[in-house]
Amino acid sequence: MIMPRGQLLLMPVRPVFIVASLVAALAFNMLPLGRTPWMPDALVVVLAFWGMHQPLRVGMGVAFALGLCMDVQQSSLLGQHALGYAVLMYGVALTHRRLLWYSAAAQAPQMAALFALAHAVQVAVGLLSGGGLPHGSVVVAPLLEALIWPLASWLLLAPQRRAPERDEKRKP
Repeated sequence: MIMPRGQLLLMPVRPVFIVASLVAALAFNMLPLGRTPWMPDALVVVLAFWGMHQPLRVGMGVAFALGLCMDVQQSSLLGQHALGYAVLMYGVALTHRRLLWYSAAAQAPQMAALFALAHAVQVAVGLLSGGGLPHGSVVVAPLLEALIWPLASWLLLAPQRRAPERDEKRKP
């Protein structure tokens, strides 16, 4: 693959950093802030990022397992978040090769559609299980997640932009 001009060659990502970022996003989602339908889902953003950049390490299985954790924590229907996260990761897997050619700001509108699809699946599962119609502000969450996307991309790629270890025997 030919890299676009001006794009830096990134260092390999450490698996510990992937796990730490996923756990941090899960912990952020589990903060007791109350039920607000417009609140962006940090775990969705981090899962989509790693699904795009490391598809062999973070896939639908990881997303489904973390979705089950969210279902248990929010005492929602078991599988509601899990199915939404798995659908999101499927969409990311279908489009990740094309999306990587764009900058993070240009990826955001395209990711908004995937985030909206994930939330729509969660709402549909809730409605099919007999739950009530959610508040209209649920539409704001995918938009906020798309706005967060460039910042999250910058933060999660920062450790890969580090300089390689300096070798004293090698000349600069």
